[in-house]
Amino acid sequence: MTTSVERAAVQFGAVVPHLAVPDVVRTAEYYRDILCFEIAGWDGEEVHCDPTRLAVFGIVRRGQVSIHLNRGKQASPTSQLSDGAYDLYFNVVNVDALAEELRARGADILEGPEKRVYGQRELIVRDCNGFVLAFGEPLQTGAT
Repeated sequence: MTTSVERAAVQFGAVVPHLAVPDVVRTAEYYRDILCFEIAGWDGEEVHCDPTRLAVFGIVRRGQVSIHLNRGKQASPTSQLSDGAYDLYFNVVNVDALAEELRARGADILEGPEKRVYGQRELIVRDCNGFVLAFGEPLQTGAT
């Protein structure tokens, strides 16, 4: 049986989603060019940052958030999502400024930013593979 001391020592820092995408380089470049992420690198047979080489794995980062990209035969189908469901949810500060930034870069904004009944202000975006991304912040942080 686990004691309270053992449980107290366990801490979670973050979750890192893995997305199956048909083209790791194209997806990483989209996240860089449209969503303002940084490309940490691609991994074919070795870690590299050469967009002309085949990549089976990649990492993009923005702030404290990382997303791992894995080459798959096709992107995971978002058609199985219930109405109002998202593939990824990002907690952000200043969702309105983010919306302006993404609009200027040509992001496919599906809605928002909008106030939600559950106390969040959210921006909903579809990425280049059809994944639905939500960016939200609590209304009490001063979102308008």
